[in-house]
Amino acid sequence: MTAETYDVVVIGAGPVGENVADRVVQGGLSVAIVERELVGGECSYWACMPTKALLRSSAALRAVRSLPGAREAVTGDLDVEAVLRRRDAFASNWKDDGQVAWLESAGIPLYRGHGRITGGRSVEVTGEDGAKTTLTARRAVVVATGSSALVPDIDGLRAAAPWTSRETVAAKEVPGRLVIIGGGVVASEMATAFASLGASVEMLARDGVLHMQEPFVGERVSEALREAGVKVHVGAEAGAVRRDGDGTVHITLTTGEEIEADELLVAIGRTPNTNDIGLETVGLKPGSWLTVDDAMRVVADDDQPAADPWLYAIGDVNRRVLLTHQGKYQARALGDAIVARAKGETVDVTAWGRHASTADERAVPQVVFTEPEMAAVGLTAAAAEAAGLRIRVIDYDLAATAGSSLHAEGYEGHARMVVDEDRKVIVGFTLVGPDVAELLHAATIAIVGEVPLDRLWHAVPAFPTVSEVWLRLLEAYGR
Repeated sequence: MTAETYDVVVIGAGPVGENVADRVVQGGLSVAIVERELVGGECSYWACMPTKALLRSSAALRAVRSLPGAREAVTGDLDVEAVLRRRDAFASNWKDDGQVAWLESAGIPLYRGHGRITGGRSVEVTGEDGAKTTLTARRAVVVATGSSALVPDIDGLRAAAPWTSRETVAAKEVPGRLVIIGGGVVASEMATAFASLGASVEMLARDGVLHMQEPFVGERVSEALREAGVKVHVGAEAGAVRRDGDGTVHITLTTGEEIEADELLVAIGRTPNTNDIGLETVGLKPGSWLTVDDAMRVVADDDQPAADPWLYAIGDVNRRVLLTHQGKYQARALGDAIVARAKGETVDVTAWGRHASTADERAVPQVVFTEPEMAAVGLTAAAAEAAGLRIRVIDYDLAATAGSSLHAEGYEGHARMVVDEDRKVIVGFTLVGPDVAELLHAATIAIVGEVPLDRLWHAVPAFPTVSEVWLRLLEAYGR
């Protein structure tokens, strides 16, 4: 067994772990990073990048077909093999050479293997060959191990070898029939992607499609999915699953109805990757989400003893926001905070402070790359009311802007602005429609900056663009 000492040890070399390690190194501290799979994590190989590559080609084709003069140039359908090859390229063909090279260039030592906390500021790494290395952290251990797809306890489900997001995104061929259990982001995006690639798709959306968003989002996305040939079963729930000898999957609903498929995707949520990282050695429960304070320090639940103050958790594993960009945001703040503490400087975790992750609660931007796209930031109307805010909701038909009619023939979309009436600032913004993703950052800035509506009148949108919706929403609100 070998032993090394660093200022900081990071368990998990996904984008979140990479970012905190980078900030620590830039601040002049030493850091080691531990990874048992591919450096770059879920986002690089099984989520953000390859999924968007799967979706982009069909989105571009739909955009061309919506424009007279351009649609006449289209002579065929998608080249499925070319789409999958492009997907493979964006997943770096599931090799992490480029990511490893970046770590080396940044001066961040990589320890390949399974990392387990073995006590105060100590992490043991077991390599593939069984060799063990003990890493001791002078200042902090950061858990950035992420999450995995949740497979529920449905009779026969695990034995039927269902796909999770990983198998779906890395599929080498398109199944003839795909059934999806779930109605959230992964379910909706993969239904969109595989329907466009030629699969017959059915969704078992027990709680509806994108039900955590504003109601009009799920309505429009469901309608578009059905128009694309997807069978959306709202309220449906799987009661039992079996795969027979020829590979056919049989899904029996709780109503008794049976659906057959060639593959079954389970996309109902995530579970933390904390089962075997040594949490029990610091009085925490293995397999649990890690609760953190405003400084990202791991804290105890009511029935657990207090965790030591050197242990931090960022990204999916702390369950604040399960989005890559928010995890990286947490990582930047935490890395700078660790450096500040090491230098004896003040750590500012007050709202919108340098080391705070305030946006996790007030201004989380998210895009769902369905057709149409959904883009939202901040609170829904229901969430704002539940938070006790006195709000006013302003809706506008995106198709009514000149820019939308130029963007695509028959453009359909919707925008909603949620205003805190006491402060006269926007606290929520949701868009659904073709290519609305690129409109989102303006709303994010308005919410984070708490820009008064009176000042927003002076942010004049260029004509003719879809961004003209900002002016129309303000006009609907009134001065």
